[in-house]
Amino acid sequence: MTFGEPRFLYALLLVPLTALFTRRATIRLRAALAELGRPALIARLSQSVNHRGRRRQTGLWFAAVTLLIVALARPQWGREVQMVEQQGLEVMVALDVSQSMLAEDLKPNRLSRAKLEIADLMERLAGDEMGLVVFSGAGFIQFPLTSDFATARSFLDSANPGIISQPGTSINGAIKTALTGFNWQRASQKVIIIMTDGENHQTDPLPAARQAAKQGAIIYTIGFGSTQGAPIPQYNAQGEVAGYKKDKQGETVLSRLDEVTLQEIALAADGQYWRAGAAGKEVAALAADLATMQKSTLQSRFETRHVERFQGFLLAALALLVIGEIIPDRRPIR
Repeated sequence: MTFGEPRFLYALLLVPLTALFTRRATIRLRAALAELGRPALIARLSQSVNHRGRRRQTGLWFAAVTLLIVALARPQWGREVQMVEQQGLEVMVALDVSQSMLAEDLKPNRLSRAKLEIADLMERLAGDEMGLVVFSGAGFIQFPLTSDFATARSFLDSANPGIISQPGTSINGAIKTALTGFNWQRASQKVIIIMTDGENHQTDPLPAARQAAKQGAIIYTIGFGSTQGAPIPQYNAQGEVAGYKKDKQGETVLSRLDEVTLQEIALAADGQYWRAGAAGKEVAALAADLATMQKSTLQSRFETRHVERFQGFLLAALALLVIGEIIPDRRPIR
């Protein structure tokens, strides 16, 4: 026998403790009654009480509680083969790993904050599949659609500006790459989530967003950074900040959040834009929005599962409680 929720079995420890407490309370009650008057008088006054019936009621109550606890622990034995259907959405996250995402106007920096939000989103996706596109001047699929988020997190952690040699930011290319990651043979809703500061240095992303909408994909955008801008740190071989990126005139480059572009992308593909904040409320809002979408079958598979047997324990507990209520509290006096 196995148990689906074995932690509930710890509650069985409370049963003998409660029985001991009940026993001591009964002894104290008898002692208190003995002090009220003569034993013969007390016995005469309480002769209609069904003491044996009350003891049986108490025993049935403890047995029923024990069975209820076992039922909560979900006892299982035997096996059966079942067809399991995984229903959900197909979600491709496009993560900007350009140098500007290292700006520290979000702590610890924009890129690290975006990774935390992706990990948070994984925790909120129930039955959905997620894939990851990393991009800067170019882009590629870091991991394909999967529901194995434990493995996916290791790939997410390795996403950094060094994995793509081509500088710049191509949101247009990121959308096109994300579209190739979907399984178009499925009827499931396709969703692209773009996490970036919005600084697009290459082709206009709006035509790609409109094309995605025509194919049935919805695009959400989350902007990281501030509109005031922040310098882009440069690191030495030891991983320490050695300075900040400068332009040809020697001026420090400020990377600014381009909210207008991200709003236009989301609007073009029937999605929504959020600005990343310190509390991370945008992830909760995004997950709530995704939960309202109609989910389709992603895959079907056969699984061998233990057979649940809690029903018998539950019925037995209810039967004992009913029997206990039938026992009369008083007995007739002749």
